[in-house]
Amino acid sequence: MRAVVIERFGEPKDVLTTAERPVPEPGPGEVRLALILSPIHNHDLAIVRGVYGYRPELPAIPGSEAVARVDAVGPGVTDMSVGRRVTVSGAINVWAEYFVVPARQVIPLPDTVSDETAAQLLAMPLSALMLIEDLGLRPGEWLAINAANGAVGRLVNVFARQRSLHVLNLVRGPGSVAALRELGYEPVLDTESEGWRDQVEAATSGAPILRAVDQVGGRAAADELALLAPGGQLISFGALSGQPLTLDTGNLIFGQAVVKGFWGAKRIEEIGADQRGRLISELIDLAARGELRLDVEAAYPLEAAADAAVATETPGRAAKIALRGQPA
Repeated sequence: MRAVVIERFGEPKDVLTTAERPVPEPGPGEVRLALILSPIHNHDLAIVRGVYGYRPELPAIPGSEAVARVDAVGPGVTDMSVGRRVTVSGAINVWAEYFVVPARQVIPLPDTVSDETAAQLLAMPLSALMLIEDLGLRPGEWLAINAANGAVGRLVNVFARQRSLHVLNLVRGPGSVAALRELGYEPVLDTESEGWRDQVEAATSGAPILRAVDQVGGRAAADELALLAPGGQLISFGALSGQPLTLDTGNLIFGQAVVKGFWGAKRIEEIGADQRGRLISELIDLAARGELRLDVEAAYPLEAAADAAVATETPGRAAKIALRGQPA
C-alpha cells in the first residue's frame, strides 16, 4: 500500500515522502480502515517537525484524523461491519491507504454528514467544545478569542451560540472582519486598526469579559489579558505567532488573573467516557442538521503530501487542506 513516511524530523516539505508499506492486519479489538480523506492539522505538522508534545518512533507514518471505511475487523469485533463509513481521531499512521485503530475509537456516521465535515469532526471541533465547557460560563456571559477567523474561532462561535454565550471576536485585517460578519459572528474587532481597544466597551455594552482564549501568543496574549474583568482567566490554546506569551505584570497582578493552558489531547483522556460520548453525539447531531459544516479547500493525493503541507501553511486559505485515499 502507499503511505506517507518520515525518516527524520524536519520541515514537512523536506521530510514527507511516500513509500510502499505492507497492508496492516487488525488484531483483537481492532479494525482496518481504508482512508477516504484526512485533514492536515497544525499538530500533525508539529509532530513531523518533532516539536509536539510527543515524538513517534521513526520511521513513522503521520496523520491523526480521518473519515474512512471499515475494510476488515479483528477478532472480537462484533459491532462494526465492513463497508461502514466512520470517523476517527487521536489515531496514528493515518496517512496511508489503510491503517489500523482500536474499534472503540471509530464513530459511525450518518449519510447526511459530508466526507469533508466527517474528516474533521472530532479533533478541532471536540477540542473547541471541551474548551467551551471548561470555561464554565453561564448564559449571557462574555468571552474573547483572537485569531477568531480561523477554524477554532468559528467553532467557538457555533458552540457559544448553542449555549447562549457572547463572543468578542478579535482578528487582524478588514478581510477577516468581513469574513466573520458574513457568517453573522458579531461583534468583530480588527486589532490592527487604530484605537480598537476603545471600541470594546461599546461592542460588549459594558459587560465584563470573564474569559479570553489566546491562539496567537506573543503580545496578542497581553492584549487579551488587558480586556479581562478582575479575576478573569486567560486560556492559552495555541501559538500561531511562534512567540512565547508576553504578559503585562500589572494586568496580571492587579487583575488577579489566572493563566491556564489547554491541550485537547490530554483533556479527552480526562473527561471520561460518558462526557466524551455526550460531546461527540452533540457534534454529530449538529453536523447532520447542517449547523456544523467544515469545508476542505483542496485534497491532495498521498504522493503530494509535501506540497499539501506547504499549502496548509500558506496564508490566505479559506478551509482545510486534506490528503485523499480511496473514493467514498
